[in-house]
Amino acid sequence: MCNKTYIWKEKKNKINNEKHWFKLWVSESYSTRQLSNLSGHSRSKLSRIKDYWLEKTPTKIVNYSQYKYIIYDGTYFDNDNCFICIMDSQSKYIISSTYADREGYYTTYLWFLNLKKQGLNPLYITMDGEKSVIRAIKETWPDVKIQRCLWHIQREGMRWLRTYPKTEAGKELRYILMSLCKIDSIEKKDMFIKTYKNWYYKYHNYIRSLPRETVAYKDLKKAMVLIYNALPEMFHFINDKNVNKTTNTLENFHSQLKADYYRHRGLSKKHRFIYLLWYSYFKNNAKINNNS
Repeated sequence: MCNKTYIWKEKKNKINNEKHWFKLWVSESYSTRQLSNLSGHSRSKLSRIKDYWLEKTPTKIVNYSQYKYIIYDGTYFDNDNCFICIMDSQSKYIISSTYADREGYYTTYLWFLNLKKQGLNPLYITMDGEKSVIRAIKETWPDVKIQRCLWHIQREGMRWLRTYPKTEAGKELRYILMSLCKIDSIEKKDMFIKTYKNWYYKYHNYIRSLPRETVAYKDLKKAMVLIYNALPEMFHFINDKNVNKTTNTLENFHSQLKADYYRHRGLSKKHRFIYLLWYSYFKNNAKINNNS
C-alpha cells in the first residue's frame, strides 16, 4: 500500500552462490579470466571469492570405521612438500590426507594415530614399499595386512635390471617381472613363484661368483632382495577381491590433481594445502553425485 519494496538479503546465500565459481576454479582449473567471462563478475571480485574460500577448509563428517580396504600413496610437488592420501579401495573416495615436508615415519605415525582414534581400523592397506611408512602402519595397526603394489615392484625391479641387461640372468629375470601385473589367479601366482624359484636355483651360484663391485652383481642383487622382501605381501588380493593389487587408482588421482594445480601456481604453502583439501572434497562429491 505504501508503494515501496523492501528486500532482505541473506549473506550466507550470497556466499554459497559465489562458491560455485570457486569450485570451478579448483576442480575444473578455470582461470579467473575464464570465470569472469562465464559469470559476468570482474576478475578482482573473483579473486576475492577465491581468497575467501582459501582461508577456510571443507567440513565433512566421516565414519572412518566403515573403511576396511584402503590405498595409501604420497606425491611431491617440485620436491617441496608431500601430499599424502588414503583412498577407499571400493568407492575411490579420498578418506583423509595430510601435507608434510616429507613422507616418513614421524609424519605418518602421528597422522595414523589420529585416524585410529577417530575409528579407522583397516584390514588391508595397498601401498608401495616405503619402509618407514610400513613401520608406522604396523605400530598403529599391528594386525593390518600390507598388500605391496605390484606395479611398483615391477617398475623398481626392471629399473634395477635396466632396459637392456648385460647378462642372461638379468634378461630372464626381467622377463619374469614383466608378467607380475598380469597375475589375477592362484594358478598365475603359483606359476610366477615357481618360475622365479627355478630362475633362482639356476643362477644363484653364477651371481655369487660375480665380482661384487660389478654393475651386473649389484643390479641382480638389488632385484633379488626386492622380490624376496616383497613376496610375502604380494598376493593378498588373490584371496580377497576387495584388495587392490596396485596403487594406480590413487596415483591417477594424484596425477590429475597435479596437472590441475599447476595451472594455479604461486599459491602459498598454506593455501596450497587448503586448495588440495578442497580439490579432494569436490572430487569426492562428484563421485557421490555420479553414484546416486
